[in-house]
Amino acid sequence: MKPIPYNPNLKKLAKEMRNMSTLSEILLWKCIQKKKVKGYTFLRQKPLLNYIVDFYCSELNLAIEVDGSIHKYAELEDQKRQKELEQHGVHFIRFFDNHIRKNPDGAVLVIEKWIEENS
Repeated sequence: MKPIPYNPNLKKLAKEMRNMSTLSEILLWKCIQKKKVKGYTFLRQKPLLNYIVDFYCSELNLAIEVDGSIHKYAELEDQKRQKELEQHGVHFIRFFDNHIRKNPDGAVLVIEKWIEENS
């Protein structure tokens, strides 16, 4: 699989974003880091094209997004970004922030089910 290019200027911003993660991102990260989900490696705040996705697994070409209240106001931008990345073969799983806060293990089950059905 050919790597997806990214804007190198986003590396610094991605690093800053990793240091300012939301509670939901931290909870999900604890569940998926270190190959805890079916042996796959996920990265946090991964630059792809001109965007940064919350979590990304290159082996699966899978992006996981945690949508908080800010996403209500950025819905059209999110759709544009997702469509552009999907043209490069990226698949998306989206969770609402409060879903992860209430049930991080349930989010992991959704990811595992997606992997079983798509790998």
